Amino acid sequence: MAMKKKASVYTAKDIQVLEGMEAVRRRPGMYIGSTDQRGLHHLIEEIVDNSVDEFMADRGSMVNILINADGSVRIEDDGYGIPVDIHEKTGMSAVETVMTILHAGGKFGGKAYTVSGGLHGVGASVVNALSEWLHVDVYRDDNVYHQEFSRGKRTTDLTFRPTQETEIGKTGTVITFMPDAEIFPEIDYNFDALSARFKEIAYLNKGIEVRVRSDWNNELLPSNQATYRFNGGIASYVKSLNETRAPIHKDPIYLEKQVNGTRVEAALQYNDSFTENVRSYANCINTEEGGSHLTGFRAGLTRIINDYGRKQKILKDNEPNLSGEDTREGLTAIVSVKLTDPQFEGQTKQKLGNPEVRNQVEVVLVEAIQFFLENNPSDAKRIIFKCMTAQRAREAARKARDLVIRKNALDGSTLPGKLTDCSDKNPENCELYLVEGQSAGGTAKAGRDPSTQAILPLRGKILNVEKAREEKMLAHEEIRAMVIAIGAGIGEDFDIDKLRYHRIVIMTDADVDGSHIRTLLLTFFYRNLPQLIANGKLYIAQPPLYKISSGRQELYAYSEGEREGIMAQLNNKRSVSVQRYKGLGEMNADQLWETTMDPEKRTLLQVSEGASSSADEIFSLLMGDVVEPRRNFIQAHAREVQNLDV
Repeated sequence: MAMKKKASVYTAKDIQVLEGMEAVRRRPGMYIGSTDQRGLHHLIEEIVDNSVDEFMADRGSMVNILINADGSVRIEDDGYGIPVDIHEKTGMSAVETVMTILHAGGKFGGKAYTVSGGLHGVGASVVNALSEWLHVDVYRDDNVYHQEFSRGKRTTDLTFRPTQETEIGKTGTVITFMPDAEIFPEIDYNFDALSARFKEIAYLNKGIEVRVRSDWNNELLPSNQATYRFNGGIASYVKSLNETRAPIHKDPIYLEKQVNGTRVEAALQYNDSFTENVRSYANCINTEEGGSHLTGFRAGLTRIINDYGRKQKILKDNEPNLSGEDTREGLTAIVSVKLTDPQFEGQTKQKLGNPEVRNQVEVVLVEAIQFFLENNPSDAKRIIFKCMTAQRAREAARKARDLVIRKNALDGSTLPGKLTDCSDKNPENCELYLVEGQSAGGTAKAGRDPSTQAILPLRGKILNVEKAREEKMLAHEEIRAMVIAIGAGIGEDFDIDKLRYHRIVIMTDADVDGSHIRTLLLTFFYRNLPQLIANGKLYIAQPPLYKISSGRQELYAYSEGEREGIMAQLNNKRSVSVQRYKGLGEMNADQLWETTMDPEKRTLLQVSEGASSSADEIFSLLMGDVVEPRRNFIQAHAREVQNLDV
């Protein structure tokens, strides 16, 4: 006889109601994405966005960001300053209302802000809720107003004093806050990442001055501070992105026009590369997933390039139209719209949804591009010819994929002969090691776990795909072997569900050649299989640099710091020997397993894209054809090199 289940006690008493700042502190990830460094940076960006809104409302000219040595952050602008009068509904000052109540702000369709990046009215209050302490100073009406808060609640009343002689006429807001260690496990800032975002803001807001300094990173002096101001705006942005490429026409095509309350701005320039670099923004927010403004840009560009090519008889009647992909090969472009009521998809604001914006952008773009092409016929021909070359190359690449991939990888019938596969057929359990050379490949085969670890040795240095079209890339034996072994296809044929291994591990020697091969492989994956990076499937193995022996004791050091630490521990011992590993083939199979391949002991670095803009620039800089920017980069960073083989 079946026993009757005991009824669970579940009543209204079990329903928790989180109010105000309590909800933010209990679930911070819902508001800032995470509580790691990215979330920490998000706090700063939320306050900076409010300052930028002052500039876009023609009420300010600068933003000053200071990261103090103790980890607190000070952000100052010269806007009007947060209002200080009593709010009719809350009965509190406007300062306190903005800082302590979610969804309270001047950006919900009021007249104070025509255009704004901070639309949800949660930025300042969330920063306050997640700060151990926060101080607000408001300069307006020749007074300085001051109020203090802690973890979302006020700790002092709003006070004021008359401005001093040096402060007369000053306006704006200064917010200083200390991120709460109860929320953020580690307070650590990445100056380069923050600085890149502030530089981006300066490009997108022609004429604003953004100053940033990090005393948290004093060791970076003088690289711990920067000032950004670009009177050329996004046209300067495009020029900067193309510094590592050879432009087809001298200056970017620039357009700016107001259409039914939407300010449409774009800049574009073709170069001799084979990659597309188009970035879209709405109210200074990077819409990484695109949206209606990007759709309008692409549609307009494809239409006007084809129309002009037909009109000038460059495109013959019997030839097919250029595809959108053809018209964007080698294109660097910035598309920026600023509108009163943007509709983003979700709190993350990564995709613009306003349907009317598509047509607005398309109309403005077609008009501007047509004017440029008709008035610059030589540049126009070069652009059309480049697009036609891209079309022919795309067709050749399609045929190459059909021959190389569809016959092999997609049906899984033929795997590379040099692949030593694993016995487990569940991709979730399997990992593929890409190993430099036959010698290291032999050691890896002998030391691996044959059930879950597959080995693919690569001969020599693979093709630099930054300088090659797809059809040439697919003809390269080592690249073809990788694509077939991975099994998910490439380009438009890529299907992550067909992935044969859920971990792709780059394992190269710890010398200069090994670093070069690793960089070539990273370039290949970033440009051609970015889905692997986006889904967290690509890793870099960390073999040891040194084996340190003392009697029967063997220790491994993975960095110079670890080696020095071990040597200090063995200082009083005799017969200490140090072996520098330059190649994986120098290691015994059991040593390679123990140090680099054993899931219980190894260290794998997961490859993530981080800031896509920075990644694109660094690959173009280091792997592209333009020499001078690369030389300048090497000279600037030469002193930072470690573990140099000489």
